[in-house]
Amino acid sequence: MEEHQKPIVVPWDFTPVAEHALAHAVKISRMVGNEICLLHIVDSGIKPAVEGEKRVLLKHVANENSKKYNMTIVSDISKGSIFSAIADFVNDKDASVVVMGTHGMKGMQKLTGSWALKVIVKSKVPFIVVQDPPADQERYHNIVFPVDFRKENKEKTKMAIFMGKYFDSKMHILVTTAYDKNLIKKTKINLNFAIRYLIQNNIEYQIHEIPKGNFAQQTLDFAQKINADLILIVTTKNITFADYMVGASEQYIIANSSKIPVCCVNPKASFANTAQFMGGWGS
Repeated sequence: MEEHQKPIVVPWDFTPVAEHALAHAVKISRMVGNEICLLHIVDSGIKPAVEGEKRVLLKHVANENSKKYNMTIVSDISKGSIFSAIADFVNDKDASVVVMGTHGMKGMQKLTGSWALKVIVKSKVPFIVVQDPPADQERYHNIVFPVDFRKENKEKTKMAIFMGKYFDSKMHILVTTAYDKNLIKKTKINLNFAIRYLIQNNIEYQIHEIPKGNFAQQTLDFAQKINADLILIVTTKNITFADYMVGASEQYIIANSSKIPVCCVNPKASFANTAQFMGGWGS
């Protein structure tokens, strides 16, 4: 892997959903050319002999998948809690994106919040969260791009351009009318911002106006209707314990029952340099 390339990291827990995530990572790697790294998290107090066994097993998995997909796949192990170790690793390695498998929101997670969201919000790197393997190894044809009043929406535009450039994706922009005039104004500013840069980069888009209501649920309904390949969202800035308890809208989108992959961009996220596409904005 060339020095300027940023790895695609796949958190690996030896489960089928991790295999699904790897299949998506392979799809992305074939388009952008970045190396894939399988990352396994172990407890800080793990015995050296056990850690050694884990490394051997993980390297075997990486080698087998390298042969299966005919590409370079490496492996690494980090110590600590998954809620911090993954973010620490990808931030340190300056990863381009993390592709993570999740079982959705089940059991106690309905009460305590999505563990996936807890992992994501500590990272500077975008996460693509998947529940199933990709339908094919082709491009992401249709990406749902909800736009609301939050200023963090501008962060998503960079990722939309990144995906559009590499995958020739069509952006389906969703907007809804807010009740407050100030929020309506902010939404229009974000919409105009996104359109400006999508046009500048020759990325196909279509605007869809949806009625007032539960925006998260309407986003999922629309994504299912058009059989979307990906939903692009931005996480809530400074998410609180209360958000985990009552449920930030992101966690419901991430764990959607239609099992549509979701790309989560954190405010001030760092990923593949898009300054060349953005006219210097955000560089």
